[in-house]
Amino acid sequence: QKWKSSVSLQAKMPPCDFVPEKYQSYTYDHMLEIRKRNVAPTLLMVYKKPLLLHQGHMQWLFDYEGRRYLDLFAGIATVSVGHCHPKVTAAAQAQLARLWHTSSIYMHPPIQEYAEKLASLLPDPLKVVFLTNSGSEANDLAVFLARLYTRNFDIICFRGAYHGGSPYMLGVTSVGYYKHGVANGFGCATTMLPDVFRGPWGGSHCRDSPVQTIRKCSCSEGVCHAKDQYIEQFKETLNTSVPKTIAGFIVEPIQGVNGTVQYPKGFLKEAFQLVRERGGLCISDEVQTGFGRTGSHFWGFQSHDVLPDIVTMAKGIGNGFPMAAVVTTKEIASALAQNLHINTFGGNAVACVVGAAVLDAIEEDALQQNSEEVGTYMLLELAKLREKFEIVGDVRGKGLMIGIEMVTNKGSRHPLPDEEISQIWEDCKDMGILLGRGGLFRQTFRIKPPMCITRKDVDFAVEVFRTALERHMERTA
Repeated sequence: QKWKSSVSLQAKMPPCDFVPEKYQSYTYDHMLEIRKRNVAPTLLMVYKKPLLLHQGHMQWLFDYEGRRYLDLFAGIATVSVGHCHPKVTAAAQAQLARLWHTSSIYMHPPIQEYAEKLASLLPDPLKVVFLTNSGSEANDLAVFLARLYTRNFDIICFRGAYHGGSPYMLGVTSVGYYKHGVANGFGCATTMLPDVFRGPWGGSHCRDSPVQTIRKCSCSEGVCHAKDQYIEQFKETLNTSVPKTIAGFIVEPIQGVNGTVQYPKGFLKEAFQLVRERGGLCISDEVQTGFGRTGSHFWGFQSHDVLPDIVTMAKGIGNGFPMAAVVTTKEIASALAQNLHINTFGGNAVACVVGAAVLDAIEEDALQQNSEEVGTYMLLELAKLREKFEIVGDVRGKGLMIGIEMVTNKGSRHPLPDEEISQIWEDCKDMGILLGRGGLFRQTFRIKPPMCITRKDVDFAVEVFRTALERHMERTA
């Protein structure tokens, strides 16, 4: 007897006039067989019946049977301007017919054109660009640069941080299920995450978000007790866990994999100052927060009123094309020039053309502004569900980078059990919405859609999520 809900979905999926091609590859079952036999098992798939996706158009994905989904995860916060955005696709096609690759040992127009364009979007003196292929590579290089330049070794990172899965990065990636049982983390010190929802301190004014925590605050105007307490913890790490000089501090302006965790306002500014007093460099990991996704600013660090020494970026930079970058100052970049360092595919001609077309699309389609307007609307709509459902513990974020943390009840803040979250997740998928998951217990739904989504899409998504929550309440009753 299959469980049948009495709760029905009220909203209809917004129309889309795009017609996908007919699927013509292997059968679904044959695809699954090959996956089991020939694809590394670590590349896990989500959902009980894994999706077989076949085509994408802007905020929409189509499966092999022609079913349409509203993509609210964008290939893990990567498809920034929309699946197969016509402008980006056309630019890539033209370059594919002209020149694919020379490596950076020769000049080809796209690398100079792109470097100039990207550098123009960053404040002085962040003007030197080093192109790589992934966020892990970019962060790897940033930490390497900090160590070379300062001639110090120790790096500080937050617990709950995700900076990549390469062996070097596992030291600063501080999420348990990414850790493997090999030596890692030499010279990396984790410090307490200033999480104003789940951490020991936090109140109702801490976050740079349209939605604050339900925790009450005793702070007076211009004073944040939570920030002060977390800064004391940061000082404690500096005084106990690292030498008196350090290489640097790597931080996401808003944590991504950990479920859109935000810090108290003013925290990063003070932390950066403490790091610099120890001779360290400050690295802003913009892999998920960059390229206008947070709405108010193009880069996540800008909303903290700080200027990093090194900025790393990936994901949204290429709209799904494998590319990434490290941007720093001339002085810091020169530390790498004392010996040879090359990245064969970094700065590849096709990648640079794609990157430039993405920047054009962000500007021409006003996607940063759309992130702010549509994202704020979505946050406020989701906050209404937090008031209605005991299991919605926290709604947070900025622009189109949103987290919904699921709890057994708001008082305890205990994570909702995995099987319950999974069922809500499956229900959303069955009703046509694809969400991500994150957090130390995978208890947070992550919403990071292509930045082209509309208010109508949001209305549909919120209605789907509400329906899934009501079905969950019915099941557990």
